[in-house]
Amino acid sequence: MKRREFAKKAVLGALATGGVAACGPGGGDAGAPAVQTGRRVMWRLASSFPRGLDTIFGAADTLSERVSALTDGRFQIRAYPAGELVPGLQVLDAVQQGTVQAGHSATYYFIGKNPALAFDCAVPFGLTVRGHNAWLFHGGGLERLREVFADFNIVNFPGGNTGTQMGGWFRRPIQSLADLRGLKMRIPGLGGQVMDRLGVSVQVLSGGDIYPALERGAIDATEWVGPYDDEKLGFHKVVKNYHYPGWWEPGPALTFYVNRRAWDELPKLYQEAFQTASREATLNMMSKYDALNPPALARLVEQGVNLVPFPQDMMQAALQASTDLVEQQAAANPGYRRIYDEWKKWRGDTYRWFSVADQAYEAFALPRLATR
Repeated sequence: MKRREFAKKAVLGALATGGVAACGPGGGDAGAPAVQTGRRVMWRLASSFPRGLDTIFGAADTLSERVSALTDGRFQIRAYPAGELVPGLQVLDAVQQGTVQAGHSATYYFIGKNPALAFDCAVPFGLTVRGHNAWLFHGGGLERLREVFADFNIVNFPGGNTGTQMGGWFRRPIQSLADLRGLKMRIPGLGGQVMDRLGVSVQVLSGGDIYPALERGAIDATEWVGPYDDEKLGFHKVVKNYHYPGWWEPGPALTFYVNRRAWDELPKLYQEAFQTASREATLNMMSKYDALNPPALARLVEQGVNLVPFPQDMMQAALQASTDLVEQQAAANPGYRRIYDEWKKWRGDTYRWFSVADQAYEAFALPRLATR
């Protein structure tokens, strides 16, 4: 039996044994299966991303489709792109206040509310997608982060990952650390704070606002995700220098936010369906990006895009500034320190292992087997 069919039958079987309250007076036809009389639930989900970015916005669609399938259509979630219900950078607020039952966003947009929220998404020179997922699911990370989100009346669930991102688009190539000074760049999160320390004038813009700002010269550079999404947003039509790697986002995770009261009011089996669907959306996003980014990068290069590595002096300065930043925040905030100490040990142990197996293999195989 296929995995999806099994999951659906398991949830429906549980529903049929009386796990969900009947809908309406009398509970309907006494002879009908309980799944047909289960309570209907309709949620609205606000995304921080435009619908045209089908992979990152698509995680919300995946969640909606799977929740519906697993509950035989009784639990419906309608996903709205950034700006339709609330602006992209106000999604967390909307969920916290109960304006919508759910949201989908990158939590580093909201580190001004609590700097520890960065660990939910991305920390410069932090965990890659494999290390981050391992920490969330098997290292206590999800439980730690739920303690932080509880202050916002939110229950958080993993909602995808883009994998290691590109360093972004620059009008002029960065050839040394000195080239950053005075640069106007769109970059959010802790990465933006590090760039600020390196002399960059930092701006935070949602996805749909980046291209016009780049086109009219309001910014000199921007980062977003990687080849597939960046091509869709058309940055290569304005600037041609594409830097790498995105050291500030080595494994940036997206998150589904659920209003605490809305979550508590869900039948248990609908909660199980939501959690199952969120994990499927997480797996699907990363695998889809891995399928779509290689041909997108090839297309960009064919259109005259210059692939440029960041200079080593900049990388070293960024590493030092990143370390100083998180250490200072940990010293000032006991709650942050608690998460940081556990996360830092996890990163060290994980990278010790990766440096033995993955790094040795990739250092030999990638230069020899990559398509020219």
